[in-house]
Amino acid sequence: MLLKTSATENTVKQTQENGVSKGSLEITPPLSSEHQAIFSDECQVFLSLLCEKFAGQNQVLLTAREEYQARIDAGSLPDFDPDTQEIRDSDWKISKIPNDLQDRRVEITGPTDRKMVINALNADVKVFMADFEDSMSPDWTQLLDGQINLRDAINGTISYQDPKSEKQYRLKDDPAVLICRVRGIHLKEKHVLFNGKPIPGALFDFALYFHNNYQSLIKKGSGPYFYLPKLQSYQEAQWWSQIFHFTEQYYGLETGRIKATVLIETIPAVFAMDEILFALKEHIVGLNCGRWDYIFSYIKTLKNHPDRILPDRQSVTMDQPFLNAYSRLLIRTCHRRGAFAMGGMAAFIPSKDPEQNQQVLNKIQTDKSLEAQNGHDGTWVAHPGLAETAIKVFNHVLGERSNQLDVTREDDAPILAQDLLKPCQGERTEQGMRHNIRVALQYIEAWISGNGCVPIYGLMEDAATAEISRASIWQWIKHGKALDNGQVVTKALFERYLNEEINVVKAELGDERYQAGRFEEAATLMATLTTSEELSDFLTIPGYDYLD
Repeated sequence: MLLKTSATENTVKQTQENGVSKGSLEITPPLSSEHQAIFSDECQVFLSLLCEKFAGQNQVLLTAREEYQARIDAGSLPDFDPDTQEIRDSDWKISKIPNDLQDRRVEITGPTDRKMVINALNADVKVFMADFEDSMSPDWTQLLDGQINLRDAINGTISYQDPKSEKQYRLKDDPAVLICRVRGIHLKEKHVLFNGKPIPGALFDFALYFHNNYQSLIKKGSGPYFYLPKLQSYQEAQWWSQIFHFTEQYYGLETGRIKATVLIETIPAVFAMDEILFALKEHIVGLNCGRWDYIFSYIKTLKNHPDRILPDRQSVTMDQPFLNAYSRLLIRTCHRRGAFAMGGMAAFIPSKDPEQNQQVLNKIQTDKSLEAQNGHDGTWVAHPGLAETAIKVFNHVLGERSNQLDVTREDDAPILAQDLLKPCQGERTEQGMRHNIRVALQYIEAWISGNGCVPIYGLMEDAATAEISRASIWQWIKHGKALDNGQVVTKALFERYLNEEINVVKAELGDERYQAGRFEEAATLMATLTTSEELSDFLTIPGYDYLD
């Protein structure tokens, strides 16, 4: 039975009468009074219902992923599904896009800590994507604090005082539009059990953000907007569609109040973009080129194919044919359906050195110009200091327009499966491998210490970079690839380089920082992931065991 309610008390009463109560959830550790306010009894009832209806389907979807991957590992290649050809060929559009999402020319992303939320919403951007996924380590306290921070931001009551400088941070009068990125369906929340099992982290993030904020968002003329990461199939999009429809009916809202943007950051999903848009057509507003995770997915999906091995990460740029085809197909698909086609992340951060900073800005200019000229409606930056450069690029290309839905790319040659899977040219170098090791080691150490958004060598890194780094080396080991120094990449070579690069990192950071950190644990985890017989799907899954 679907419940439509107008009063929270009636919601709890009716739900308990129908056999589901917050007692179906087991939550550890006990909630503080502040966290109890954000994870209230009423919210727990709603989450219980979501788990009862949708948690079991989550596992079915994950099993389907394994079956798909087994076919690719056995020699098949990804392709468009002939059974859904009618959806791709027929004419249809998504539902109307809200007014405050019509202009998304620059978006900033980052985790949900209090200072970051204020700075991001105050930046010269149109949208802030508050992230509970790749740029956030899902420490239990941080998850709940992040929900409090977003609630306070939406209510306009958020403030922060830096304990060192005593500088005050407050929200400006016209902040960016807020979109919440929940965790992917593969991640669990071990602190909340339903029927004795950890619940999907995605349901936890969604339930708390929606329940606590939907009324305030609607009252201010916005709405509950979400980014959905790492989808691999239209069936996963249908799962989210069912959740959205159920939620709207449960809270007495009209269909389409919830809006979502889906990140196309896996190889399977790029072959199902029409189907994903169709499955979510009442709720979706666009797709996004999540290109760093997409590169990781290319490695992971095609790991057994010796002709599809990527070179150094630095060589895998958007002008590579397989990535450029992905960008152009996403634009063409979205604009045909009336949906936005968002560009990817610029992970650079400003430098204090004027010459180096100009080089950074020049790279941003080049990268964003390619996206804007291809027809993207907007793009991502990781730091407020890059917003001005990115927005100037899109201002120049857009002119008086708010977006580029008029850029259809209908005259392009058809983009075929072979274009999306084209082998990537470039060297595999000793320097590139060592750099991968240093970056992955430092990122993993930060992640298991509770920090998922880390500046490393001039880039703001999230989990995708570490995933690419460790997966590339794993694939080079599996297929016995040689580096530019003539050395064949083996487990022994990796372990030697890892030990040497640990000493480099220690020298760079200083012995005090190294000893205070968790680098030995990070090195052990990285070695396990990189030398295992089977490639682990996500480092964040075993990494989660290191968190409280």
